[in-house]
Amino acid sequence: MRRRIFFAFAMIGSVGLCCWQGTQGAKPKDEMLELYGLFVDAVEKVEINYVRPVSRRELLESALEGMLQNLDPHSSFINTSEWKTFRRQIEGKFGGIGIQVEVDSENGRLRVIAPMVGTPAYEAGILAGDQITEIDGVSAEGMNSDKAVEVLTGRPGTDVKLRVLHEGAEDPVALTLTRAIINIPSVIGDKRKPNDQWDLLVDKDKKIGYIRVTGFNEHTSDELTKILEQLKEDGGKALILDLRDDPGGLLSSAVEVSDMFLDKGEIVSTKGRNTRPTRYEAQKNSLFEDPEFPMVVMVNQNSASASEIVAAALQDHKRAAVVGQRSYGKGSVQNLIDLDGGTSILKLTVASYYRPSGENIHRFKNAKATDKWGVSPDPGMDIKLTHRDFVTWFIARRERDREALAKGHRKTPEPKASDDEKKAKVAEIKPQEKSDDKKVEEKTEPKSKSGTTGSRAFTDKQLDRAIEVIRARLAEPKAKTAV
Repeated sequence: MRRRIFFAFAMIGSVGLCCWQGTQGAKPKDEMLELYGLFVDAVEKVEINYVRPVSRRELLESALEGMLQNLDPHSSFINTSEWKTFRRQIEGKFGGIGIQVEVDSENGRLRVIAPMVGTPAYEAGILAGDQITEIDGVSAEGMNSDKAVEVLTGRPGTDVKLRVLHEGAEDPVALTLTRAIINIPSVIGDKRKPNDQWDLLVDKDKKIGYIRVTGFNEHTSDELTKILEQLKEDGGKALILDLRDDPGGLLSSAVEVSDMFLDKGEIVSTKGRNTRPTRYEAQKNSLFEDPEFPMVVMVNQNSASASEIVAAALQDHKRAAVVGQRSYGKGSVQNLIDLDGGTSILKLTVASYYRPSGENIHRFKNAKATDKWGVSPDPGMDIKLTHRDFVTWFIARRERDREALAKGHRKTPEPKASDDEKKAKVAEIKPQEKSDDKKVEEKTEPKSKSGTTGSRAFTDKQLDRAIEVIRARLAEPKAKTAV
């Protein structure tokens, strides 16, 4: 048996060796065979001695998952069923609870990148940065993001039970959510008009528009085009593009969105160790490329991937000012490589994104705060929120979204609460406090410059700063055109 297994892996090793001849650092043949022999020896020992019977395929897939997960949080092995789930997610419609997850590179735990607006997870109060410790009674420890997506998605109307650890909390809370068909609203406004159209003007006197992009999928550029046309009809003279809590998505979508506001120049480039460098250039094709149409892009610590590409491109070309907090720093490119005749997929990090300035976007493992990564606000426009401020903003934002998305949209079923939830009173999440913290008295927040009112008035400090920046830009004298 061992000879047959070793021969199979030796053949794979010989093919792999041929493919690696053109790359630097190829392993010597003897060393490769020795390493494959070690692996085969381990497989044989597990087959013979493990407490229960286990198939070779299960062992091989587990080995692949472990190997790739150790490289970075975004590389993974995807089997056939997981690939179908992955496709449904990036197409923008699937049955699930509405979150994007990743493995935290620092502690190896399953981390929520962001809940999607109007979904069961969003309504239940799951926050960006929360850690999922358990899914349907099974520990999420060591689970990769693709496996998590597979078990979280399912037939609409079915329940999934989670244990979620909020940032700053000592113990996880239990949540029971009902899966639903997730129609991801990738481009939305702040509130609606009586006729169900988005009310895009956050400042009606100055005609300042406000648009949120919650993710980048196959439909985002078309949705944004339509909403920008509405802004034009409403007489918009400036735009605030809110990418806060946007976990990203498709590179092609990020390029298309950036191109709407740039008439020339590089949008983003990709460079890798064994891949051909690629540059994406802007084309003159939009009415919103005019620099006399002021823009601000808003980002925060949960803005990642495609949202960082857009923010970096507009910042480097001085097309828009950036307000908020430093972004997440997810700027790596994953290729999908067929395995086993197309029945399995290897999702492998092969390159990194680079801004038009040439600076790196990705935050590599052990990166320091002083290193170049992500997208930082322009000087004087860094508005940092404490965790308490962020949770307060999220709750208020959710209340406004409930009102706005209920008009013309299917209402998301209320998540079922478990006994633990009722005890913890998580129906309305409040900022976590440590036992030795002094109780903070509730204060009535002043009305925001953005005029935010409704079921829960709140002050959005970052949005207020963005409005100030736009107003100052509009007040600047326009340059005279030479005749």
